Order: sequence, then structure tokens, then C-alpha cells
Amino acid sequence: MSRFEQLRARIRRALASARPRSGSAGNPGEGQETPPADSLSLTHPLGPAEGESPTDGHPSTSSRDDADVPHGLRIAAAWSWRLIVIGVVAWTLIRVVGTIRIVIIPLIIALLLSALLAPAVGLLLRARFPRSLATALVLVTGLAAVVGTLTLVVNEFIRGVPDLSRNATDGIRQIQEWLKTGPLHLSDNQLNSYIEEGEQWINENTRALTSGAVSTATTLFEVLTGALLVLFATFFFLRDGGKIWRFIVRLLPLAARWRVDDAGRASWATLVAYVRATVLVAFIDAVGIGIFLVIFDIPFAFPLAALVFLGAFIPIVGATLSGAVAILVALVDSGWVSALIILGVVIGVQQIEGHILQPLIMGRAVAIHPLAVIVAIAAGVVLAGIVGALVSVPLIAVLNTAVRRLAHRRPPEVPPHAVVIASQAP
Repeated sequence: MSRFEQLRARIRRALASARPRSGSAGNPGEGQETPPADSLSLTHPLGPAEGESPTDGHPSTSSRDDADVPHGLRIAAAWSWRLIVIGVVAWTLIRVVGTIRIVIIPLIIALLLSALLAPAVGLLLRARFPRSLATALVLVTGLAAVVGTLTLVVNEFIRGVPDLSRNATDGIRQIQEWLKTGPLHLSDNQLNSYIEEGEQWINENTRALTSGAVSTATTLFEVLTGALLVLFATFFFLRDGGKIWRFIVRLLPLAARWRVDDAGRASWATLVAYVRATVLVAFIDAVGIGIFLVIFDIPFAFPLAALVFLGAFIPIVGATLSGAVAILVALVDSGWVSALIILGVVIGVQQIEGHILQPLIMGRAVAIHPLAVIVAIAAGVVLAGIVGALVSVPLIAVLNTAVRRLAHRRPPEVPPHAVVIASQAP
């Protein structure tokens, strides 16, 4: 067969193979060849396809059961087991933190102190001080300020005890007279009964109150260990915070480094702003209340002002409790008039703090809803006592910023490892 005949045969076969397709496009019944019988049995609509098991075309029993369950219930079940897993992990984490709280709590306090002192260290670094020298100077200055303040508070307290003791008797007598002649109308028998019940409670709980002396050595050791850990951790956080942060970020996968780095730096900025604003607001509160305590010659004016300063670090609750102590001292020492005046001063200072100082100083960067503040403080008190109440609000502020940045920020076009290598310390 010549090449021409071979080419013609190929063309004929191509036309023959294309003829059924063209016929099906025009008329489904024309130009189509009848498939063999075995082909019909394989392609029957009710039969299984080639390579398919007889049960593949039918829904399984589990699929039918899933279809009978409402969609909302399936979604609720999916959320439930995930929330259970998160709860178990959180409970385990809380137990671990509670076990090593002697280490965790000093580290958290050191982090708060680092956020407070970091601007001063940065100022010295811009003045060409070596990093280690700048950190040491700021830390020693802050420690000296704390020691000096404590010395003044203790001396003022010791000096004011005799005056308060002399005036306390008259104050207690006035309170008793008010309980008798006031709206309560208590009789002498009722007052004596309440006093006896109080004395009985003290006598019954004397053993419980004094049993803590057995563990005094252990508590003192924990306090000293925690104080030393706070000092060392604060020093190294201020000096090597950037290196520590870059080391932590490099432990993460490349795809997550930029997001975590960005969220961490935003959280650090929030913590610095929160601590700085809290210190400024606490100082203004202490000065405002302390001035009126001095004007009305209330004993322990400086210790009470220091208590107001410390209480302001626990938002809402701390200022209220410290102000209540000042009002009680004024009531016992100077009577109802001075106590009412101090009450008005405390309320006025708190209103100025809540409506002017905090929005103006803290701004929107660390704005937290009051309900979230109350819940965070309550949870902190339950989990870690006073220290938990102290660190709960800044922790919520930091987590709020971190979650927002992780949820809304998009990574840049440059590789994540390049961002981490070029990053600087918070």
C-alpha cells in the first residue's frame, strides 16, 4: 500500500469516528451506533458504574442518621466538644501556673515594672548611654524611690499612732451614740451582745490567726526569693528584651512569625501605655486626696495617700477601698463632718479620674469596658488573690490588643524571616 492510500485510510477512519458525534448534535436518534449488550448492562442508570461497588450508589446508614440530625444541633455539638477541649487545656494551664506561681508572679511583676521603666531606659539610650549602664541607673533609681517612699510611710504611721489612739476612744463613743439614737435605734443590750459576739469570734479564731506564724519562715523565704527574681528579671527584660523576643519569634513557623511579631509589639505598646497612664492617674488621685487629708488634719495623711496611690493600680475597686479607709480614719479621728467632707473629696476625685483622666491619658489604645474590668478583677482575686487583681486588667488589655492584631492584620509581601531578623526589641 502506497503512502497516499495509507493517508486516505487514516482520513476515512477519522471521518467515521467523527460521524456519530456530529449526528448526535443534530438528532439524537441519527448516526449513532447501537452499543453492545454487555455495554448496556455496565452503563444502566440503575446499576453501578464500572469500578464501583454495589453499595457506593446508596447512602450509608451513618449518612442517613446524620441527615436526620438538625443542622443547628450538629453545629452546637461541634462547638461543644471544641469548647470542652479549650476548657480542659485552660484548666490544666491554670493548675500548672498555680503550681509554679512563686516563679510566674515575680516574672509578671517584672514585666509590668519593665513596661514602666522602659521609656526612661530609652531616653538614656538616646543620650548615648551604654545599654547595661542605662538599665542599671534606671533600676537603682526606681528602687531608691520605692525604699524612700516606704520609709516615709512607716515613719508617718509610727508618728501618727498616738494621736489616733487618743482620738479613737471619742470616735468610737460617737459611733455608739449614733447607733443608739440614729435610724437603727440599737439598745445597750444589743450593742453589748454584738461586742461580745465579736470578742468571741476573735477568741475562737485566735489559733487560726496565729497558726500562720509556723509558716512565717517559708513565707519570708518565698518573699525574698520573689523579690530577688523580680529585680533580676526586670534588669534583663530592660537590657535584653529585644533578644529574648526575637528568640521566641524564631521558634515559630515562618508563616506565623510576622503576625506574632506584629501582635507582640502592639501588645507591648499597649502595656507600656497602660502602666504609664495608671501611674500618672494614681499619682493625681493620691495628691488630690492627700491635700485634703492634710488640710483637715487627718492623721496618717501620707500613709493614706500612699494607700490611695497603690489602690489606683486596681481600677474601680482599689480606689474605692482605699478611699473607704481614709473616710473611716477621718470618722474615728475627727467626727462626722470631716468624714463626710473626705467622702465628697473621694467621690469627686474618682469622678474626675473616670470621666476625664483615664479617657484623656489612656485614650482608645487601652480602652476596656467596665464590665470586663470587674470580671477580670474578680477572676484575678479568685485565682491569685491581690496579685491576681493587680495583673488581671493589664493582662486583659494585652490580650485584647493581641487578638485584634492577629485577627485583622495581613502579612507583608516580604518573607516573614526577613521581618524577624530585622526586628528590634520591644
